[in-house]
Amino acid sequence: MPRIKAAVCTAHNQPLEIEELDLRAPATGEVEVTLDAVAICHSDIHFADGAWGGDLPAVYGHEAAGRVSALGDGVTGLEIGQRVCVTLIRACGACLNCASGRPTICETPNDGPSPLTRPDGTAVVQAMNCGAFAERVVVDQSQLVPLPDDMAPECVALMACGVITGIGAVVNAGKLRAGEDVVVIGAGGVGLNAIQGARIAGARRIVAVDMSEEKLDIARQFGATDGILATRKDPWRAAIKAMGRGADLVIVTVGAIPAYDDAPRYLGWGGRMIMVGMPHSGAMAQYEPVILAYMSQGMQGSKMGDVVIRRDIPWMADLYRQGRLKLDELVSGRWSLDQINDAIADTRAGGARRNVILFDT
Repeated sequence: MPRIKAAVCTAHNQPLEIEELDLRAPATGEVEVTLDAVAICHSDIHFADGAWGGDLPAVYGHEAAGRVSALGDGVTGLEIGQRVCVTLIRACGACLNCASGRPTICETPNDGPSPLTRPDGTAVVQAMNCGAFAERVVVDQSQLVPLPDDMAPECVALMACGVITGIGAVVNAGKLRAGEDVVVIGAGGVGLNAIQGARIAGARRIVAVDMSEEKLDIARQFGATDGILATRKDPWRAAIKAMGRGADLVIVTVGAIPAYDDAPRYLGWGGRMIMVGMPHSGAMAQYEPVILAYMSQGMQGSKMGDVVIRRDIPWMADLYRQGRLKLDELVSGRWSLDQINDAIADTRAGGARRNVILFDT
């Protein structure tokens, strides 16, 4: 049983602690991956803060890249040494949702024991089916996508969550048609990828809304045609003026309740709102349902961009290799595992697109 270094959450709202943990061998259908990179997502931070509960001690991290280092029985389509993108999307392939092409909402619970333990035998939670703030992981084969060797590990890692969530919210959940107008609320990591998805899918106008003028400038580099400060009075009026009408599609990529309260105001007739950002448990938003009913508007949640990873991640990787999808530009900083608390603090500050932990390879 290999002993690995990992960043462990032992108490909510406290720094992660670097510990040595034991990682069991992969069981049937599982794969061990030695990691090259893991990105820090705001979801990891929210979990570590206790926003959605959860047992401790736990290892977070769910946006990773690495190479296959061991195979359990029954694994097909993967080879030792192969570069893979490691996602949190664990799909049984047999439940009603999986069979309907919606593996991001697989109904089969992962009730098995965590592959992680402390040297004294104490169980450590493998959070979000990954536990990728660690040198190695053991995950189900359904969570992995092989990718070309010529892609940098940082770019491969980003496609495990932020990229697929943003692009998928526009293309899969939002079903954007060429020529439609889009508003993206929040120009962070997921928001920038929603903007990219809208650009790639042929949107006419792409309006970014954010609290920071600096982030709006970055949003324009990723494809936004207009930027609106959320701090101005009635920002939806400025967005509608820029588009000449209400939006066909509004993507909410932040978990802030004021953003959810205001989002329907950006919609035009027949518009649809896709809810991506996740507020803390118990937080409530308000809207006026008669307007949505009268104007035939819709509101829909989207988990992980409603992706099918073996279909969508290779497509996005190909877009990157063609120069049509920006990935390198999403990386704000590169850190070691020992620096993870500094990287988290930098992410909390709000300016980072994605900070990435790189492992010695």
